[in-house]
Amino acid sequence: MWKAGHSLLKAKMRETKAALGGEMSGHIFFADRYYGYDDAIYAACRMLQIVAEAGKPLAELLADLPPAVNTPEIRVDCPDALKFKIAEQAKEKFRKAGYDLIDIDGVRVKFADGWGLIRASNTQPILVMRFEASNAEKLAEYRAVVEKVLDEVKREVGA
Repeated sequence: MWKAGHSLLKAKMRETKAALGGEMSGHIFFADRYYGYDDAIYAACRMLQIVAEAGKPLAELLADLPPAVNTPEIRVDCPDALKFKIAEQAKEKFRKAGYDLIDIDGVRVKFADGWGLIRASNTQPILVMRFEASNAEKLAEYRAVVEKVLDEVKREVGA
């Protein structure tokens, strides 16, 4: 797990000697055959190769993954001058409330059956949010918790 951004992820892959990296945006990076290759057709061909060599259908290869529902990227307009401050203050509110956090890039709040993320975009005047949970009900619950804190922080900083 690392910060979002093509160059940041590729640098972390080199540092950790990771074989594979990816972003929720769909970028997939391979560290073999051509370091840092990021191409959808190449990724699809590699997946076909893995499935062919396994001799099992893709559904069977993925069958032991737990079920999950997730949101697409949720983009919240936010002035560039405030976006990092807001993400930082949200992180502190969650920390003070006793949540388990990952703060590599913004704040990822860990819940019993999923997570919620708030991070400042590196390239646009927005905050990015994403959510994942074991079912739609939990997803809605976690999203409501995170959005409530975000709304509180935005009011506090006047955004």
